[in-house]
Amino acid sequence: METIGLGLDETVETLKRRAQMALGVGKGRLLDSRGGILDGCVPIRDARVQNGDSLTLHINGVQVQASAHAFAAILSDGSVVTWGDQLSGGDSSAVQVQLKDVQQIQASDGAFAAILGDGSVVTWGEADYGGDSRGVQHQLKNVQQIQNSGHSFAAILADGSVVTWGHAANGGDSRAVQDQLKNVQQIQASTGAFAAILGDGSVVTWGVAEVGGDSSGVQDQLKHVQQIQASAGGAFAAVTGNGSVVTWGEARCGGDSSAVQDRLKNVQHIQASYCAFAAILSDGSVVTWGNAASGGDSRAVEEHLTNVLRIQASVDAFAAIRGDGSVVTWGSVGSGGDSGAVQEQLKNVQQVQAADDAFAAILADGSVATWGNADLGGDSRAVQEELMHVEKIQASLCGAFAAIRCDGSVVSWGNADFGGDSHVVQEELVHVQHILASEGAFAAILDEGSVVTWGQADSDGNGTVVRGELGSP
Repeated sequence: METIGLGLDETVETLKRRAQMALGVGKGRLLDSRGGILDGCVPIRDARVQNGDSLTLHINGVQVQASAHAFAAILSDGSVVTWGDQLSGGDSSAVQVQLKDVQQIQASDGAFAAILGDGSVVTWGEADYGGDSRGVQHQLKNVQQIQNSGHSFAAILADGSVVTWGHAANGGDSRAVQDQLKNVQQIQASTGAFAAILGDGSVVTWGVAEVGGDSSGVQDQLKHVQQIQASAGGAFAAVTGNGSVVTWGEARCGGDSSAVQDRLKNVQHIQASYCAFAAILSDGSVVTWGNAASGGDSRAVEEHLTNVLRIQASVDAFAAIRGDGSVVTWGSVGSGGDSGAVQEQLKNVQQVQAADDAFAAILADGSVATWGNADLGGDSRAVQEELMHVEKIQASLCGAFAAIRCDGSVVSWGNADFGGDSHVVQEELVHVQHILASEGAFAAILDEGSVVTWGQADSDGNGTVVRGELGSP
């Protein structure tokens, strides 16, 4: 057993660092004998410790979130490291001293919001994307969860009330409905609007009226709502307790389901592309509506849409996995709506991942089949021999894929400028546990807690400046 020498005037932070070095582990939280977190700034003599107390160094894995062009990582000690485009949240220096005991982080397109252990919130990034919460800071107490609409944030407090900030017109100002936002259970967002499900199953909406911020036309139907899905094009679809569906928002993007309303019964789940919806019914069949070019018209493959278990969506296409492991696709050919070229390979499919304009399917034997826009991830022939024993796949929005193999190595393909080429960091991509993507870059979390990034180097794909802070001591 190694002994750590420490003076009573030295801080708890010094003790923690020496413990980390002695144990050969990364950053963590030092807990007292009752499980409370010890303040690192306090001298040992003033800390809640006594001779003979058992202290615990609690090590958690790194958690990473991404805005459009930046990353934020929660380290095991509850601190935060950021990198990428400074305006999009890649620079958190202005609030760094506040970023302690961080529990979770939510990201909008250009900002971050961190929930601390005491339920307060710290924000940074572009003000018009929610990076400045000073106007509501006094209200942000006992926050349980945060949702974003791309340009703004909405926080649910412990008492079921809601606090919003960011771009006012895009959902950052909820004053018009504030008295209705009580006992809120969950919030869903389109690009520019929010929809909150209350405890009694009713729904309250706010934000840009045309993209779902105004549900007055269907308000009397929004009862006993169980779940809500949103299309990025600006429409909402709510599933009620009896399996029916209520839609509102941009009509051409799925806000008007009247053409298929009589078929929307016993709905189990809804998936959305940019401008269309696809609903799986209890019998495994599928009903679609919205913009035909975005997958809103599935009549050409309707006879094949049976025993459907899951649906994945790119920007303008859908891919349905059936119970027998086969896949049915429809929508824009340029977005992966036609899988004919690989149809014979699409057997025993376990999961499907989508980029904006392409799909990648993991088969039962760990191999991968891809289709869609060839330049944006739909053609993986250059790395096909390496795509074996694949366990997980992640996609960047700008057209690249990254696959984690069973040995923890990574294979990437697609748009080289946005993460499709990882050769510069290939030797570092070992024992990868998880991969997160922004619009144009990837961040891989390794088993010892360090993070390796690649992709759009000018913004979020270059994590070398923080890699020392992310790794082991």
